[in-house]
Amino acid sequence: MTLMQTLRSLREKIEKLESEKTDLLEEIAKLKQAGEEKASALEEEVTTLRKEAESLKKLLENL
Repeated sequence: MTLMQTLRSLREKIEKLESEKTDLLEEIAKLKQAGEEKASALEEEVTTLRKEAESLKKLLENL
């Protein structure tokens, strides 16, 4: 392999890796966002369930 071929091969490899890095960073950002949204939804659900449990406790205490 000549020096020019080696340099060309290295440049192509670097370009592919840079592209893959960009794609992976975008995927990570999307996954983080999805995780944050899911956590937020679960927090709201847990809050609602806590309120319901407290209401039921109060109701049972008054019976």
